[in-house]
Amino acid sequence: ISRNALEIEYHDGSVRLDRADSACRCQVGGVEMTREITLSGDQLKAGVVIFLAHRVVLLLRETSTYSSIDIEPELSSGLVGSSPYMAMLRRHIASLAESKSDVLIRGETGTGKELVASAIHANSASVNGKLVSVNMSAIPAALAPAALFGNEKGAFTGADSTGVGYFEQAAGGLLFLDEVGDTPVEIQAQLLRALQQREIQPVGGRVRRLEFRVVAATDAALDESGDFKAALRHRLGACEIVLQALREHPEDIGELLYYFLQQYLSEAGKGELLPCVDSDRFLIASWAELFHKFIQYAWPGNVRQLSNFAQQVALASDRALQLPPELQRQLRDKEPRAQPDEVVEPTPNRSRADIGEDAFLEIMANAGYEPARASRLSGIPRTTIYRLIESSTILQTASQVPEGQLVEVLSSCGGDIRRAATQLQVSMPGLRSRLRTAAKIGR
Repeated sequence: ISRNALEIEYHDGSVRLDRADSACRCQVGGVEMTREITLSGDQLKAGVVIFLAHRVVLLLRETSTYSSIDIEPELSSGLVGSSPYMAMLRRHIASLAESKSDVLIRGETGTGKELVASAIHANSASVNGKLVSVNMSAIPAALAPAALFGNEKGAFTGADSTGVGYFEQAAGGLLFLDEVGDTPVEIQAQLLRALQQREIQPVGGRVRRLEFRVVAATDAALDESGDFKAALRHRLGACEIVLQALREHPEDIGELLYYFLQQYLSEAGKGELLPCVDSDRFLIASWAELFHKFIQYAWPGNVRQLSNFAQQVALASDRALQLPPELQRQLRDKEPRAQPDEVVEPTPNRSRADIGEDAFLEIMANAGYEPARASRLSGIPRTTIYRLIESSTILQTASQVPEGQLVEVLSSCGGDIRRAATQLQVSMPGLRSRLRTAAKIGR
């Protein structure tokens, strides 16, 4: 890509983007960039995707910060992502893993609630105990007491043997109650007693004390559910983790996608399809386009959906990257997360008489002494810009700089063309062009 591909300037909550005429192609929010663009604070909070030269995908986003002094814990978790949010999540999990408290995990479907429960278990003192996962929405109300707490032989019709419930199976370990918001009303009082007293009563049996830990998860608004007992909700939520939707930390999409692609391509024996640093530039470009599509997608199904899409890509790709038609349609039809809509319009054309020498020098300095950019910023036709340079007592074009002055300035700048162009008050692309021409003549 161009050495000076894009100029980014932050000012008072907004960001101005500009590219030189000679720079590589650039898309901002999926739209080809043809002129200067200003991104608002709201857009920066959502995140704006920048695609340079069909090779490099960037996400420009304002995020919270966290202290570099806070060293992240080493977790056996598989929780991928380098965003501030993921760093805080890992620290939260580490602190909860050290305690023995029950935990409630809240978040949209597909945000990784079961993965977080597994991470709490894997990093806790009870890691050698069993992790028992139960989907509460899949247990019929009539069978819930026996399924959770067990039963004695003959306690009810069909109870031909003693049954061991999920709580007893998880003794000494962790019981994960997924979709806890769907717990049948008939069993909620018994569940509350089990959590408070650490006691269970199998159907037809006596009360037993057990040692266990419960992590529950839900995507439901328990506080608004008339079918969910308030006492149980507060007991479950003594410690809470609220998981963000993927669209709230899109800076992790690239890492997650690469992680899943590595996993699924490796499983399919196609690991060589992913490019590396030394790969052919056209191969890199094909995968960059995929990452560009993925980071623009809104991900209503969150990380689970991202994993599913990556698996579809791995299965469809044989000798090269392939996107299944249905996947292409979903990525195409879904509205991008963010679009730049605040564009700086050039001011109406101004005549040469409107500009004094001092004002023109300021315009050129702000434009990096590039005539094309000065024209866009000021509304002065480019031909007029060149005429003003010719008539200026201070400015000159790169081709007009005397050879001795050029050699002296380049030497004082250590060969840095950008610094030399600023010192000479000439266009950097123009100076680079002159040096290339001189090199060819020298050969």
